Amino acid sequence: MMLIENTISKLQEMKMTTMAKAFKEQLTDTNITSLPFEDRFGLIVDQEWTSRKNNHLKRLIKQAKFSDTGACVEDIEYHADRNLDKTQIARLSTCDFITEHHNLLLLGATGSGKTYIACALGMSAVRNFLPVKYIRLPELLTELAIARGNGTYRKVVQQYKKPALLILDEWLLYPLKETEARDLLEIAEARYKKASTIFCSQFDIPGWREKIGDPILADAICDRIVHDSYSILIECKESMRKRKGVTDI
Repeated sequence: MMLIENTISKLQEMKMTTMAKAFKEQLTDTNITSLPFEDRFGLIVDQEWTSRKNNHLKRLIKQAKFSDTGACVEDIEYHADRNLDKTQIARLSTCDFITEHHNLLLLGATGSGKTYIACALGMSAVRNFLPVKYIRLPELLTELAIARGNGTYRKVVQQYKKPALLILDEWLLYPLKETEARDLLEIAEARYKKASTIFCSQFDIPGWREKIGDPILADAICDRIVHDSYSILIECKESMRKRKGVTDI
């Protein structure tokens, strides 16, 4: 009995709490105790492995900071007026575009469901244990401006180089200042052919240059994004928010 207690204590000390729990449960389960040692040990290891994978998944979801944590590819709605290609979405959900370091442009009017699709694809990446970061572009630019003022600029930029998938929502919703355009060039350059980014924008690509302002910076940013990207134009005669809204009873 003392040996069993010591074993459980050591497992807990090594932070193998699920394995310790599974071991204790086996001691009182007659259906398990009759199995060969190798099978019993395999069951214990399986439970510990599953627990760690689940905890890893939860951490990745928390770190991603999705605007919609309930988004998933399986629930994307393919209304005729949205003109979405289900085969293309399914192909993107395999996350090959991420491992191959391609970008994705989600273009469509307000309410077309760009954010939901982006978060759904981000969730697919997380399910494949790829680190993801979601942020609205206005928030990112504010964060970088504050970092420049307090001396942590390089550290913050480095954080946005790391994720396998970066989701930039509200891309170029407002015209940029020159310093903001330079910030985006820094991130675009750092991630070029090294990581993937999903850009959610209300504006088609020709309109980006006007929003960026400086033509040289605009060309440099677009060159690092557009030519290495898949694109989806979401058409929507009726806002998805309206479709999902409360109806009269």
